[in-house]
Amino acid sequence: MSAFESDTAAELLAPGRYAVELSERWWVGRGPNGGYVAALMLRAMSQEAETSAQSGGHQPPRSLTVHFLNTPSVGPAEIEVTMERQGRSTMFLSARLIQEGEVQGKAMAVFSGDRDGPTFVHTEMPDVLPPERGEEFDTSLAPVPVFARYRAIPVLGGAPLSGGDRADTAGWLKLVDEAEMSPELAAAMLDVWYPAPFVAITEPAVAPTLEYTVHFPRELPVKGARPSDWVLARLRAEEAVEGHFTEDGELWTRDGTLLARCRQVALLKSVG
Repeated sequence: MSAFESDTAAELLAPGRYAVELSERWWVGRGPNGGYVAALMLRAMSQEAETSAQSGGHQPPRSLTVHFLNTPSVGPAEIEVTMERQGRSTMFLSARLIQEGEVQGKAMAVFSGDRDGPTFVHTEMPDVLPPERGEEFDTSLAPVPVFARYRAIPVLGGAPLSGGDRADTAGWLKLVDEAEMSPELAAAMLDVWYPAPFVAITEPAVAPTLEYTVHFPRELPVKGARPSDWVLARLRAEEAVEGHFTEDGELWTRDGTLLARCRQVALLKSVG
């Protein structure tokens, strides 16, 4: 089991109640990385969905939205999961992350099984260098612990605080200790790369997330995918105004399959 899998494990305490342990290995600033919190909550919701699936029908997550109400601390917490509505092939679940009696985050998720229907694919992967031709960044030098849990190869956009023309950045990612792709890992990876506005500004800033939504167009892991291969994370933001920005992200396999896409609303606050 990888560190990511063990640090996002959810232990069933009672129907709809799960124990989790927040690890400082996934910290950024004074709190946990938002993608890590999303992965924790999705893990508990996924386990509840598997338990509740009717007639053994598998229903993978298709959408996850998390609102970050407070800043959790390192240590134990509980996740309460509620089945809001359950159909034969679709479920709607909500969850609350609770620590020391206070709600730290709330989430909603849609789980829906595979079914017959019209199919088309118009998505296009960014034209970037493959990971073998890029220069790997030493993530142990990163100022936040969470980034050291990954290997990273920047391939699009400038360095943070370089004042680039566009808030557009991308890089290849994989876990240091590797793990098979999952919805939880996709949710974490889409939030671990430095925020897109960082490449368009020149003054130090922080970007705590307020709301984070991830969509999963296909079940993960993708059939036939290479286990623990590099994936490309791309993040873009069109504007930052009034101390807020909206960022769009995509996660791709090396052969151009879209694994997940996200949108988040975050603060952009000067530091120093």
